[in-house]
Amino acid sequence: MTEPLHYYVTTPIYYVNDRPHIGHAYTTILADVLANYHRLLGVPTWFLTGTDEHGQKVQQAAEKKGITPQQQCDDTVVRFRELWERLEITHDDFIRTTEERHTTIVQAVLQDLYDRGEIYRAEYEGWYCVGCERFYTEKDLVEGRCPECDRAVDPIRESNYFFRMSRYRDWLIEYIQSHPGFIRPDFRANETLGFLKQPLQDLCISRPKTRLTWGIELPFDRDFVTYVWFDALLNYVTAVGYGSDDERFRRWWPASCHLIGKDILTTHTVYWPTMLKAMGLPMPESIFAHGWWLTGRTKMSKSLGNVVNPMEMIERYGVDPFRYFLIAEMKLGQDASFTEEAFITRYNSDLANDLGNLLSRVLNMLHRYCGGTIPAVDAEALEGDEEQEVWALTQKAVDAMEAAVPAMELDSGLASVMEAVRGVNRYLERKSPWTRWKEGAQEDVALTLYAAAESLRVAAALLYPVMPAKMLDLRAALGMERRAPEVRHLRNRRELEPGSAVERRAVLFPRAEMAEETGAAAGKPAAPPEKKEGISMETITIDDFAKVQLKTARIESAERIEGTDKLMKLQVDLGDEPRQLVAGIAAQYAPEDLPGKTVVVVANLKPARLRGVESQGMVLAASKGDRLCLLSPESDLGPGADVR
Repeated sequence: MTEPLHYYVTTPIYYVNDRPHIGHAYTTILADVLANYHRLLGVPTWFLTGTDEHGQKVQQAAEKKGITPQQQCDDTVVRFRELWERLEITHDDFIRTTEERHTTIVQAVLQDLYDRGEIYRAEYEGWYCVGCERFYTEKDLVEGRCPECDRAVDPIRESNYFFRMSRYRDWLIEYIQSHPGFIRPDFRANETLGFLKQPLQDLCISRPKTRLTWGIELPFDRDFVTYVWFDALLNYVTAVGYGSDDERFRRWWPASCHLIGKDILTTHTVYWPTMLKAMGLPMPESIFAHGWWLTGRTKMSKSLGNVVNPMEMIERYGVDPFRYFLIAEMKLGQDASFTEEAFITRYNSDLANDLGNLLSRVLNMLHRYCGGTIPAVDAEALEGDEEQEVWALTQKAVDAMEAAVPAMELDSGLASVMEAVRGVNRYLERKSPWTRWKEGAQEDVALTLYAAAESLRVAAALLYPVMPAKMLDLRAALGMERRAPEVRHLRNRRELEPGSAVERRAVLFPRAEMAEETGAAAGKPAAPPEKKEGISMETITIDDFAKVQLKTARIESAERIEGTDKLMKLQVDLGDEPRQLVAGIAAQYAPEDLPGKTVVVVANLKPARLRGVESQGMVLAASKGDRLCLLSPESDLGPGADVR
């Protein structure tokens, strides 16, 4: 792809009438990921976010609490700043519309447009939605309610100031049609063109102080304040120096990408372009409208009580897995459903089982077979068929991600990375370094592990913009410096330094469970299980069973634990790592009878201490009365085979 000269990405600025929710978190994480990918490419990048602090909703929230609007803003903005810090957001600027650097420029723009006849005063009669802070005509309403949010609207008749937006209708239609990619996805451009088929009204850009005092005062009439949307949209240019720093403004404008939710499409694809045209400024390169996060098929809403609190998800499962889920789960432009069950399924599948397990296997085998260091390998050996195949799959992921970023198809890019990770796991199964080691093929084992570790390094670099902290942990585990990767190293095949010490065990993503064992929604008690005739035991779902990882293991040694007649300590070979288990089988088995026996174990059980001895799993056995028998496969498949 052609690298841009600069990359300037923005989020909407968020209302400070209430605490941030998943919609705010998603757009900001998406902007952060895009900014990180461009930084990875070495493109000069500027990432802007902030808060929209004027308007009727803010004033009403303050009145309800008995505080001033400025106090309401100051109190609420802290929550956004704290959340962005927790979410590892790397914004270059955070603008507040109550800052002087913004308000003075807004007033200058208003005065200029008024002086040039772009703004005029007139009487207005119509309907007003407080929630959207927008006027509507009778024909705009849907069954007498706001067409955007379905709230009740209020009849209003008053004198106001208007921006001559209607004069730019034909120009805007032609511009959208002649600039594919200006509004994305394409069907959102069609929505805007559909809106423009009807006559375009002039935009009311003021509110009388008799009704609203919390806003930027009109410089040409002190009895009015500025309409919040006219004020807010200008943040995209005031933050990068419009009217105050010409050199800085020329460097970053036009914006590369305005990220918005689909609910504010009209304000950004009709109001904003016509404002810029009247000001004589270039258009942003792209306005991208993403979909909504739903619960099932219902939009998240405070009134329905189904809004996901980002802070709660972070506390339960960590920041990076939350970031990963949001980017991987939503196809940009479409709606997506957020449930805790879906989060845990993707987390356990992609992160715990595939990526995390691969790192754990590679590190354990590097310690077991290579002295805990990156092995030295011959360059020609990496040209072997299987090594070429796994590297090609890794490079395919690089190609896919390079194409996915400008195409705004991050979910498919991440899917390619995870397919490469799974390919490395399959490569290890085919090469079976644990078997080759026993056969004395040390050089082949070193080659296999080096090739796998190199693919892990590349995968970590591709995932770094989404999960920066965890991928720095992964790089450190492979003996690399804890710093951001460089894109020029993604095509190199021998970046890992032979002799570098690797960590013994790095559990990046421990398997996740529902916050409540019942699986009930947070804050809601689960209904008791329904009793059915003929069923005498509690049933589980296939999803419950899928959480259990059963593997074959070969017992290497066994010894009784002092002070108990039942417990025995076992050292077992799990195929790619040794484990220590404690089993209650001492009454039925003698220690000397167990070495060499293949058994079935629960491999992903949380470690526990029994009589002071750590057990890293569970051996399965069948029992009836005093009789007990260890479970073994009918045929000896060797250690590490999946049991399903």
